[in-house]
Amino acid sequence: MNKLKRTNPVFLNRTVDDAHLIKPLPVPTGDYPFRLDIRKVLGENTCFLHERMSFHMVGDTGSVRPSAFQPLLAAALTTQAEIKADAGEQPAFLFHLGDVVYNHGEAREYPKQFLLPYESYPGPIFAIAGNHDADVNPDSELVYQSLDAFMDVFCDTYSRRIVFGGDSKRRSMVQPHVYWTLETPLARFIGLYANVTKYGTIDEEQRLWFIDELRHAAIAGTEQAIIVCLHQAPYSADTNHGSSAPMIAFLESAFKAAGVKPDAVFSGHVHNYQRFTKSYEDGTVVPYIVAGAGGYADLHPIAASNDPRVEEMLPDIHQVRLENYCDDCYGFLYMTIEKNHQGLTLIGEYHTLAPDALHQTPVRPNLFERFVIPLQRPVSSHGQIEAHPEFRNIY
Repeated sequence: MNKLKRTNPVFLNRTVDDAHLIKPLPVPTGDYPFRLDIRKVLGENTCFLHERMSFHMVGDTGSVRPSAFQPLLAAALTTQAEIKADAGEQPAFLFHLGDVVYNHGEAREYPKQFLLPYESYPGPIFAIAGNHDADVNPDSELVYQSLDAFMDVFCDTYSRRIVFGGDSKRRSMVQPHVYWTLETPLARFIGLYANVTKYGTIDEEQRLWFIDELRHAAIAGTEQAIIVCLHQAPYSADTNHGSSAPMIAFLESAFKAAGVKPDAVFSGHVHNYQRFTKSYEDGTVVPYIVAGAGGYADLHPIAASNDPRVEEMLPDIHQVRLENYCDDCYGFLYMTIEKNHQGLTLIGEYHTLAPDALHQTPVRPNLFERFVIPLQRPVSSHGQIEAHPEFRNIY
């Protein structure tokens, strides 16, 4: 890590009030409380996920501007999935962290930016919506509502051919709503939707749903990890977005109301890779991981220690540390959850594409870092399970 770069998250000194951009939410396609059991998608193959489950995560794969790395990263994900399958470690799915297409969530952009690049990816693809997926092009001759295309691709009532998908054979996904929970044998993925604003906006209805989902997830105790996914990154040290005060306040308020903290928080929005650890007063340590270097034309640099455009968070208020980052390469996460007699362990690998990947056939990603998070939850004096992960870094 470059010592001239910061080791704490930052806020931008100048921000814009874009509350006027907030769009109404679409109608759910499933029933409350908007949960999708992965058995509905994987069927009998779900039985192989009870002791070990691997999956990919990445965000911001779209780019309306020319980006040579957009299809390359999709190819790298596909190649790795195939290689892992030969070794018996095929990822069960890809979880997309938002901004599937740019700039305005238009149906016409899905074939080029998503469906064709990920045509050969061997597993199902789930997603949360990013701000660009939800935006509406004011100059479009076609009248459409926020998230119309996203809902058709990811939140259909049943899996079928996508009308505007061109020649793609990838079928629609059946997520029940724009915010929803994916239920798997080893983890519950709670996906949030923070609308079109740069730093995110979540209404009271979704907040109450989120609190209930955290409480429901905690019932499983040591049997399932609790993973929260949202597009707008709560913590970041970059110069383009910086951290999101609204998302930090939203999450902390919800954690306190639920009496539950997740085992990990994943986001995109910022076009790089950052891994933070947040330490709480009760001893809990939660990783906050940004994985938004999915192919957009521009990457976002980490702020230098003397950059006047940003203000560092006060460490005595926000006990958050930037453990590692990569801001000059495109990349993605390969995650694994393992179950043993001691409990669950979350293993993360961040893979990058070298600058000369344009000349590689096939594209082979490079391991940037590997980290291990044991998810042992000691029993409190009140008999409740507490999240208390500890971290080991392996480079």
